[in-house]
Amino acid sequence: MRTMSKDIAVVGGGAAGMMAAIAAAEQGARVCLLEPNQRLGKKLNITGKGRCNVTNNCSMEELMAHIPRNGRFLYSAFSHFGSGETMAFFEGLGVPLKTERGNRVFPVSDCAFDVSGALKRRLERLGVRWVHDRAVSVLTADGAVQAVAGEKGEYPCRAAVLATGGVSYPGTGSTGDGYRIAGELGHTIVAPHGSLVPLVSEDTCCGIMQGLALKNVQLTAVNEKKKTVFSEFGEMLFTHFGVSGPLVLSASAHLRDWDKHTYSLSIDLKPALSEEKLEERLLRELREQSNRNMENVLLSLVPTSMVPVLCTRLHIDPELKANSFKKEQRRALLQELKHFTLSVSGPRPVAEAIVTSGGVKVGEVNPGTMESKLITGLYFAGEILDVDAYTGGFNLQIAWSTGRVAGLAAAEEEGER
Repeated sequence: MRTMSKDIAVVGGGAAGMMAAIAAAEQGARVCLLEPNQRLGKKLNITGKGRCNVTNNCSMEELMAHIPRNGRFLYSAFSHFGSGETMAFFEGLGVPLKTERGNRVFPVSDCAFDVSGALKRRLERLGVRWVHDRAVSVLTADGAVQAVAGEKGEYPCRAAVLATGGVSYPGTGSTGDGYRIAGELGHTIVAPHGSLVPLVSEDTCCGIMQGLALKNVQLTAVNEKKKTVFSEFGEMLFTHFGVSGPLVLSASAHLRDWDKHTYSLSIDLKPALSEEKLEERLLRELREQSNRNMENVLLSLVPTSMVPVLCTRLHIDPELKANSFKKEQRRALLQELKHFTLSVSGPRPVAEAIVTSGGVKVGEVNPGTMESKLITGLYFAGEILDVDAYTGGFNLQIAWSTGRVAGLAAAEEEGER
C-alpha cells in the first residue's frame, strides 16, 4: 500500500483546480484545496451567461485548431482527456449534457451551478479538504516543493498544483497571485493581456448607438493589409467605449500584437441578402415611400439609433424626400448596409476579459504532466499557463484537460517520493 507522509495542495478552486483535486484524490492522494472565495467555481458559475459552456463536442484536430496560442503544448493533455472524456465525466457525475450550435456543450438544465455543484459533491465524497485561505507562496527545499504558505497557515505537501487563473474578472478571485508565486520560483511569466475582450473604438457613432444590440449580422475584422483575420455570423453590442457582445469577444482573440498591427471591423447588416438583392429592396423601399423623408425609409432598414449615424455618414438631411435620393447616394447606402466600418484602437483592460492570454511560459512546463521543469513537485493547470482559445467551450476544455493531467501526475509523484 502506498504511503504518503504529506499532502497534495491544489491552489485555486476554479474549473482547473477542482478537476486537479478530484483527479489526485481519485488516485488515493490526500488533497488540500485552497480557495479564498466563499464558493468554489465562482468564475465557472458565470461562464456562458450562467449556462456554462462545458466543452466543445469536436475532434482532437478541431480542438487544436481553436487554440491560437501554444496549441501544440496541449496535444498530450487533450489526447489524455479530450472533449469526449469531459462529457463522459460530467454525465457520470449526474449532469446531463446537450450539444448546441457550433458544437457547444451545455448542461441540459442550462444552469452553471449544476456543473460546479456536481464537482463540489465529488470533492466532498473523495474527502478533499477545502480550506478558505489565499496562497501567498510555495515553499521549496533542494529544488522540490515542501509546502504552500497561505495567509492563515502553512500546508505541508510534496506536490502543489497552481490553478489560480489569470487576471481577468478579478472579482472572482483571478488576481494574478499565481503569476507572482510562479515568478518567485524562477518561472518566466509572459505578460498577460486580455483575450475574449470588448474592443475600444474612437468612432463617435458607438456612443450614439450605445446599448444597441445587433442580431444576425456578419462581423469581419481585417488588419492594416486588408487581410481578413476573423469573420463570423452572430450578435454584437455597441457601448460607450466601442463594441462588445459574442461576435466582438470572438474576434478579439484573433486581434493580437496591437503594437505591431492595426485593425478595423466591417459589419454586414444584411448578410442574408446579396448586394444585388439588397439593391432591389432599396429601390422598392424608395419607390413605395417616395414622398416620405429619408429617415423614415432608413427606419424600415435599420434600428432607430442607427438612423442618425447613417444620415451623418451619407451626408444627407434626414428630412430629404425619398424621391430626391440620388443614385450615388443609394449606392453609398448599399455599401454602408453591407460594409458598416469601424476603426478599433485596442482591447479593453484585461480585467474585463473573459480569458487571460499570457502566463507561465509553457517551455518551462512538461506537457505530458504539467510539472514544472524547474521545481520538482510543482504543477500548473488552467489559465495560469500561457495558452488560450477561442469561444465555444475550448477554454474550459483547457482547464479540464490540464487539471486532470496535473492532478494525476501529482498523485503519482506523491506516491513515488
